[in-house]
Amino acid sequence: MESCLPPVSLLITHRQRLAALRVVCSPPTVNPATARLHPSFPSLSAHRAPDSSQALTRRLSSVFLPLHWKTPRPVPPIRNHLLVDAVAHRTIPFTLGLSRMPMINSHLMCPAAILPPQSLMDSTYSALKKRVREALLMEWAPLFPTPGYYLHPPTLHPRPFMGLGKFVAGRIHQMRAGKSYPAAHPTWRSPDADTSCPRCGLEPETFEHAILSCPLKQHSRSRLLYGVTDVGPEAPIWSSLPLLKRLATFIGVTSTGFPPTMFPPTTPPSSPPLPLSPPRVPPPVFRVF
Repeated sequence: MESCLPPVSLLITHRQRLAALRVVCSPPTVNPATARLHPSFPSLSAHRAPDSSQALTRRLSSVFLPLHWKTPRPVPPIRNHLLVDAVAHRTIPFTLGLSRMPMINSHLMCPAAILPPQSLMDSTYSALKKRVREALLMEWAPLFPTPGYYLHPPTLHPRPFMGLGKFVAGRIHQMRAGKSYPAAHPTWRSPDADTSCPRCGLEPETFEHAILSCPLKQHSRSRLLYGVTDVGPEAPIWSSLPLLKRLATFIGVTSTGFPPTMFPPTTPPSSPPLPLSPPRVPPPVFRVF
């Protein structure tokens, strides 16, 4: 989930849907595949290639038939359909009653073509791509559920903190996922290990405690993390670059989430140090000549 990469099986389907969307939204006078779709395809252009539809099946077996745009593919399939028609049918669940498909790169068409405003077609095409992305996220969650301790929803966009630098971004990734070095995270350690904070010992060392609550980090917190009051899934910090930069500085200064053997955390002494005594000056030596 933290890598923003869906499982390969879902990613393949997602890419196929986007490719199908580009086919059905291309100008048929420019894209040969679009020009060979079934005549029932709801295009903004009536142009069709001379060898479209039935002519494409002349040298194929009789089981290959063009697929009408409004006819769903039978399950299980009884006949084989033309590949271009089968690809185009992947977009039907996302049209939601559109009477005509929008057209990308319409400037490549004949200037005499009567088309809707390009801004309207661009917004419609963006809405179709958004529905494809939403379908991927909806399929992702039930098929590959996240662990109970991971509270952040899946996304296809890189996290904003990925630009903070490899080391600190890795620390944030691990702590958000509950797989870092704080004692309360379900890492490779024994499940019976002590989860109390090794710095203060007051409560379990969770991500929230290590960032927001540990009293021994209060000085650094008040100096570096002003404005940060929440690190939950919906917290403003995950979409605010200034807050993320403060978090990165705080993690580096306090060594939060670092391996225990790397830059061990420093704790203030239990008692103030004794004042330094003035240097001892040897008594003067007098010589008699």
